[in-house]
Amino acid sequence: MPPIPRIFIVEDDEIISNLITTMLERKGYSVVGKVGSGEEAIRLVAELEPDLVIMDINLSGLMDGIATARYIFQLFHYPIIFLTGMYDESLLERAKGAQPLGYILKPFTDKDLGSNVELALYNHAFRKKFLDAYPIGVPKKIIMAMDAIIVLDLKGRIVFSNPYTARILDLPENQILMRHWREVMMLVNDQTGEEIKDPVPEVVKQMLVVTNEFNTAVVTRSNKSRKVSVIVRPIKDDHNELLGILMLIKEKTLDQIRMAKKL
Repeated sequence: MPPIPRIFIVEDDEIISNLITTMLERKGYSVVGKVGSGEEAIRLVAELEPDLVIMDINLSGLMDGIATARYIFQLFHYPIIFLTGMYDESLLERAKGAQPLGYILKPFTDKDLGSNVELALYNHAFRKKFLDAYPIGVPKKIIMAMDAIIVLDLKGRIVFSNPYTARILDLPENQILMRHWREVMMLVNDQTGEEIKDPVPEVVKQMLVVTNEFNTAVVTRSNKSRKVSVIVRPIKDDHNELLGILMLIKEKTLDQIRMAKKL
């Protein structure tokens, strides 16, 4: 017997979210999570690994449904069905970047929802065979990683962070997401104490990889300092366009620190 499809709902109207849940469960689907903002959704989908995401376009958070869906699909390859109360050609054009497999207009019926879900699951099962490798890594491995893995938008705001990031930064997730990275930490030269130049503008403009391997420390808002190495590189979508910035922070072990002092 095939596994029951697992569906994740991103909808800030609780009544509609509950209605979708009821409709889906009546048809035998499993709803594995519900959130009301794009900021919450990106990390949770990496943790929950749903088979399909139903995404409202007009969310109340700092990130709308189209931007959220683009990151979810391009980073983790989870298929998207959009849900919206309006039809607008410019909105539809923007939505194409997330490569949605459905576009449902409110108000909708259980038949509208059911047929879109069934077709999306069927089409994605075929499409995923041809998708490129994950641009920042396999979702489950990212969530379990013992390094801070952070995705920034092109303005330097944090749109995704794995659980280990909160440990390194000594901050809860809700104080990390959608903040500019310099609001939650500093990168400094641990020999001179000088702040390291923001690498994001250079990565965006030049499409370069910026590495700070030696004499680097991350300083948290609570003034805790950890010796680290930092790699900052561009993330491209499947059309080779710049999607965001990956910041990888690796905490150095005592052995690595001792070895560096000997060199």
